[in-house]
Amino acid sequence: MSEPTQTPLVKPLKIAIIGNPNVGKSTIFNQLTGLNQKIGNYPGVTVDKKTGVMTHQGSTYEIIDLPGTYSLYPNSEDEIIAHRVLNQLSEVERPDYVLMVVDSLQVSRGLFLASQLIDLGLNLALVLNMADMAEKQRLEIKGYELFKSLGVPILSTDARGAKGIEQIRELIHQKNFSKSSEFLSVSEYLDTQILSDVKEKFEVKNDYQAYQILRFGLKDKGLSQEKRDWIANKLKSIHVDLPAAQLEETKLRYRKITGIIEKALNKKEIKERRSSAIDKIILHPVFGYLIFAAILLVMFQAIFAWASVPMDLIDGFFADLGAWVSTSLPDGPLTSLLADGIIPGIGGVVIFIPQIAMLFGFLAILEDTGYMSRVVFLMDRWMRPFGLHGKSIVPLVSGVACAIPGVMAARNIGNWKEKIITIMVTPLMSCSARLPVYIILIGLVVPNETVLGFVNMQALALLALYLLGVVGVLVTAFGLKNILKTAEKSFLMVELPSYRTPRWKDVVITMYNKSKTFVTEAGKVILAISVILWVLGSYGPPSKMDEIRAASELRLAEVNSDEEIETIEAETSSLLLENSFIGIMGRAIEPAIRPLGYDWKIGIALITSFAAREVFVSTIATIYSIGGDPEDDSTIREKLDSQINPVTGDKVFNKATAFSLMVFYAFAMQCMSTLAVVYRETKGWKWPLIQTVYMTVLAYVSALITYQIFS
Repeated sequence: MSEPTQTPLVKPLKIAIIGNPNVGKSTIFNQLTGLNQKIGNYPGVTVDKKTGVMTHQGSTYEIIDLPGTYSLYPNSEDEIIAHRVLNQLSEVERPDYVLMVVDSLQVSRGLFLASQLIDLGLNLALVLNMADMAEKQRLEIKGYELFKSLGVPILSTDARGAKGIEQIRELIHQKNFSKSSEFLSVSEYLDTQILSDVKEKFEVKNDYQAYQILRFGLKDKGLSQEKRDWIANKLKSIHVDLPAAQLEETKLRYRKITGIIEKALNKKEIKERRSSAIDKIILHPVFGYLIFAAILLVMFQAIFAWASVPMDLIDGFFADLGAWVSTSLPDGPLTSLLADGIIPGIGGVVIFIPQIAMLFGFLAILEDTGYMSRVVFLMDRWMRPFGLHGKSIVPLVSGVACAIPGVMAARNIGNWKEKIITIMVTPLMSCSARLPVYIILIGLVVPNETVLGFVNMQALALLALYLLGVVGVLVTAFGLKNILKTAEKSFLMVELPSYRTPRWKDVVITMYNKSKTFVTEAGKVILAISVILWVLGSYGPPSKMDEIRAASELRLAEVNSDEEIETIEAETSSLLLENSFIGIMGRAIEPAIRPLGYDWKIGIALITSFAAREVFVSTIATIYSIGGDPEDDSTIREKLDSQINPVTGDKVFNKATAFSLMVFYAFAMQCMSTLAVVYRETKGWKWPLIQTVYMTVLAYVSALITYQIFS
């Protein structure tokens, strides 16, 4: 009896979507794939790999959303990725077909990239998007003339209104892509004989593909080191001015494109766009910044107000869940791990979702309306002297609410150096997690009085701490600018698209994807560290821990009142923490932190608040056996104010120590959630570790100077 034959698995066809920035490429991607998307990363770089699944008439297709680029001359990491994938090198998964999206109002600019794709010999189809805008601007595009000139299928769509999306689905399903004849021969600007070795080495037959490898292959870390070394040696041996050849290629392409445009576009007089009138206000050297500041104020006030409700609900849910587990399950290590380690760890991940979703929702709206491009243009000249980019303003301002969405927003910066600098300095912005620490310590040492009749001194101290964070960002960024080296040139090329109403479906998809990425990627690291902190805080040398518990049981057997029982339990909890492994660590670091005015108990708070800065308050409450509600600020201040240093006889939290602590927390990397996100964004532990070290050193030195000044 013969065995049944197995049907071989057929991989879905890969369709890459490419286009200039702001042409609606991502809108088409979202329309085709919906929520069937996933985000990975390309090997060797920090750029996201965004893929999705499209189903049509029972068939499945993998859609790849490539980073926006104006040409196949790569400068940024985004452009290198587009170059790598479209050049179809053997070490990268090749797309079967390429769908290029062109702005109907900027056909000439889009055709430059399209002509390069044609010369690569790709199976190509063009989508003329924003057809509605072209119609409003009385711009007639003769599709058939374009088809005759280019030789590839052409569709006209309005992706924002979902017009033409079904035609795109059908085009993909019917595989209606074609390889056109050569647009521009390489021989017109380069001696093709020098490409024969390249074609043989990389096993390609296309002259333009070989030229692209020779011209830009050294920038592609996806190539093996052996192949990059081969390219370097080849470049030394040929003695050809490739940049000059690239310049000549550009001239020839645009010359030919100009002829095509004259035939394909009906040149009617186009009235000045409404955008120009609005831009006179939005980009005004004075009003532009005031409008931006007002928008930021409204945005972050809304985030604080709206996010606080779901965050409180999430916080309360996980607190109740932890309490329920503690009371419902039998006492033991497993119950403690669940109630004090895993559940708070998961809660520490989920609680950030409202802020992340809302912030990226607002950013998506600003991007969709066309305003964000204006902000980048507006801020670029102020940020560049410090090694930052115009796009850095969004992550930095986001960092005032929370560094996590701020770091995630830095992925929109194309230049590697400026992206890394932005990620490295964003946590220096004073986030909301620092606020409980500031409020407690300011209340201890800054009098609640006014100066000049109306300025509250405590509010002034709080403002100074926020300004200190801004100064730290600018100084550190300037230092990193001179330390980090890259051959990548920094420039700003930003599209100023027409103003439009937001596409709410895209906004929702963005919010969903950003939240999902944070939970699945950063959440794993946060949960792991939460469990580690629980172990260190719950266990210590067995003999010592057993001795403390035995002594506590003897004392509890001798008392009757609930008040005495609570006091003994609080003291026992403090002793167990003191003698746990994390308490031993606090004792161990005491010699290092004593010059800052801290004792070992504050040292424990420094270690535990690595989980989150605001944990400092609850930790010192436990260590100093503070009774009552730990959220009651006045009770905590009163208890802390009464603590006396047994060695010096002074208050533990005197002015010098309190200000030193505030400065330390202004600069220190005391947030494992942020570290997890930096790890996720940079695809490794190198930059998170460097960030932790430099911020800790900065915090230590600054706190030391502060303590000496106020002592």
